Amino acid sequence: MAALAYSHLLPVGLPRIPNGSSSSSRNPHKFSPTVVCRSMTSTTSFGFQSLRETFNIDVKQAEGRPLDVPLISPFTIASSKLVKVENVAIRVELSNGSVGWGEAPILPSVTAEDQPLALDKAEEACDFLKKAHPKTLDHLLSDINQLLPGHAFASVRAGVEMALIDAVANSVRVPLWRLFGGASNSLTTDITIPIVSPAEAATLATEYSKQGFKTLKLKVGKNLNADIEVLRAIKIAHPDFSFILDANEGYTADEAIEVLEKLNEMGVAPILFEQPVHRDDWEGLGNVSKVAKEKFGVSVAADESCRSILDVKSIIYGKLADVINIKIAKFGVIGALEIIEAAKNAGLALMIGGMVETRLAMGFSGHLAAGLGCFKFVDLDTPLLLAEDPVIGGYDVSGAVYTFNNTRGHGGFLNWDVNGSR
Repeated sequence: MAALAYSHLLPVGLPRIPNGSSSSSRNPHKFSPTVVCRSMTSTTSFGFQSLRETFNIDVKQAEGRPLDVPLISPFTIASSKLVKVENVAIRVELSNGSVGWGEAPILPSVTAEDQPLALDKAEEACDFLKKAHPKTLDHLLSDINQLLPGHAFASVRAGVEMALIDAVANSVRVPLWRLFGGASNSLTTDITIPIVSPAEAATLATEYSKQGFKTLKLKVGKNLNADIEVLRAIKIAHPDFSFILDANEGYTADEAIEVLEKLNEMGVAPILFEQPVHRDDWEGLGNVSKVAKEKFGVSVAADESCRSILDVKSIIYGKLADVINIKIAKFGVIGALEIIEAAKNAGLALMIGGMVETRLAMGFSGHLAAGLGCFKFVDLDTPLLLAEDPVIGGYDVSGAVYTFNNTRGHGGFLNWDVNGSR
């Protein structure tokens, strides 16, 4: 389909989608979110919805390959330890020559897939795409959701969805941040310090301070007393940093509250406490959230506890958390949009995060968050922790600030030996 047919999508003022214009009536098995959280106006829906319903896709080539990248140093959290990224990259080429790139991030204990399974499912999805008859993006995304359903294949589904949406955005020559609403073309991220010694943590904090970071996300949850000592060391060296604590399910509810009490004695109040207890400890999550907010003024975010729209509804109904961490690898792109809408309607704050990813997946998430403009917390730092950057193009990085330019799609790609072009 000729890009000129969509030249009206180029300005920031993207097409308005009238209420009720969703195509869900044509296909009752899929969701058509009309998220309205663009900060520039409360009445503008995003052009992505219009494109889903009208752009016909004919896939010429599709392929998934391993995406292995070493880390600068081991990345240790309460539930796992990584020494390198072992993800899956996905490339889709349309019959019009436009190419899209996606990434299925793999993080043991968080994503359901490991790399071998992800590669198998990516191959299955790519074979399906190559054989599929031309159809709208909307219907193709619905097909992929049925082929790769639920949390079990969410990361691979996310990678395929990213590639398809990027290919379409390339076709119409629109950057993703504009397609998703155009609220902003930049974000400021935190930076993560994994579980390390107090001395190592203080050294990392010094390095990140020099690079312009203002918020540290500290991985905790393996040893309560050691966690306190790390926080103490950083506070002494850099008292002006803001802190996010991420326990990755590592504490009991009592331990999580004890951490907050000890930090309060030190004069430290984290701006967010992420996933303090096990993903299935709903009662504990609710108790920590209540005490954290009422006694210490600290918000609690659900991450591992939130893996589906049903989880979000449980969190909303039970008032179990103040913030939902949106990770595309947990929900897929379309699932993430559904959860964003539900959380916003319930008055919950939003965090955009990721697994340990390259700038392919992180760039897509960044475009989404910048375009929507409704994320209070931004945690998109893991490409900065990689020893190599395999991605060509993409967003610009200046310390903690990511800038998304007017390059079509998300702008990032890999140097694969294929017959095709960006």
